[in-house]
Amino acid sequence: MELAIHNIKGKDTGRKAKLSKNIFAIEPNDHAIYLDVKQYLANNRKGLHKAKERAEIKGSTRKIKKQKGTGTARAGSIKNPLFRGGGRVFGPRPRSYDQKVNKKVKRLARKSALSYKAKSKAIIIVEDFDFSKPNTKDYLSILKALDLQAKKTLMVLNGGNKNIYLSSRNLKNSKVVVNSELNTYEITDATNVLILESAVDGLESNLK
Repeated sequence: MELAIHNIKGKDTGRKAKLSKNIFAIEPNDHAIYLDVKQYLANNRKGLHKAKERAEIKGSTRKIKKQKGTGTARAGSIKNPLFRGGGRVFGPRPRSYDQKVNKKVKRLARKSALSYKAKSKAIIIVEDFDFSKPNTKDYLSILKALDLQAKKTLMVLNGGNKNIYLSSRNLKNSKVVVNSELNTYEITDATNVLILESAVDGLESNLK
């Protein structure tokens, strides 16, 4: 499988990048994608929700009315959950939402997501480039040259290029990641995936 390599001005360089069919042209597994995306979203939950229960409410322990003869239900404490300001019955407590997905399933999910993008021609190989300093305007000009300024994009780099990352950070619909940190959610969430020419080999070696 081959894709044309574009430069930062959006022009075809005339060169081709060879992509592995075992990664970019497999039969997608929807359930693997579902499991991996579900795990990613669940693991991002903080789980810090908390409601005070009866024992945690501040208030008097005095019996608020006599046991019998009132014609109403007996009540022993102002912290009773039936009263306004009382504790909550079985309220939420801090907990972990982390889930586990096997490495092979996660790898299959990423391959499936990339295969979907390749099938819909949403993967663009970009010639290697660098910024001498962070510049959002220059990064945006690259997206405009590729006619992607109005779309949600994900750029995959070979290494931690800080200047490119900082240049994209202010753009709402743009995200930059290293090939070793690529995950299924980000692939499926983006409209187009931009892969730097030097990042292709590292990406394929991570998914073999």
